[in-house]
Amino acid sequence: MQPIRRRITEILREHGSATVAELASELEMAQVSVRHHLDILMGEDLVEMSGMRRQNGAGRPSLVYSLTPQATKVFPQRHDALASAMLNELKSTLPAGQVQEVIRRMGEKAAQEAPAVTPGQPILERLDEVTRFLCQKGYNARWEERNGHYQLHACNCPYAGVSDEHPELCMMDEVMMERLLPEAVRLQSRVLDDVPRCTYAIMNDESPPAKTDPLTNP
Repeated sequence: MQPIRRRITEILREHGSATVAELASELEMAQVSVRHHLDILMGEDLVEMSGMRRQNGAGRPSLVYSLTPQATKVFPQRHDALASAMLNELKSTLPAGQVQEVIRRMGEKAAQEAPAVTPGQPILERLDEVTRFLCQKGYNARWEERNGHYQLHACNCPYAGVSDEHPELCMMDEVMMERLLPEAVRLQSRVLDDVPRCTYAIMNDESPPAKTDPLTNP
């Protein structure tokens, strides 16, 4: 982010809200320039007008600006460190079997957020639904038909940085996929195995999928 706009978000984060005049004073720049940067931040859904107030309780009221909920993404996050620490504590406290059961339940609950499978639903329609759901969850998913079966590719791991230290998290995704697509689903490749994406095979009743090498036959 451009330095001036980042500083504006920091000021709004610290004070909760501010007028153009207050921001201009803090930044030591012209109000017209502040408005220009605010317009850009509003266009990016990071800042919004949140009300009006009078300076020192007198005079014409001024617009007040504050951060939107979306603006949290521009500030440093340590979700991965927190998740890793919690998993370490969990693994040091519970037996391995209980940890795996917790992870399995997490996968099942994640799948419950997706549209439910309907009886007789065409597989192509279901693949489209699952792909949209996974994209919303940050997996950057897509599917394709190959050699008489379907492949679903998750091209991004939302847990990268945590799954490196805790590869058992892959079980959560596998359980989720089994619930999302009741057809036979087999993990063909994993990002953890130094391939660019996780690939699942959805078998047709008529013919099983041929084995593929994710590095030579993506």
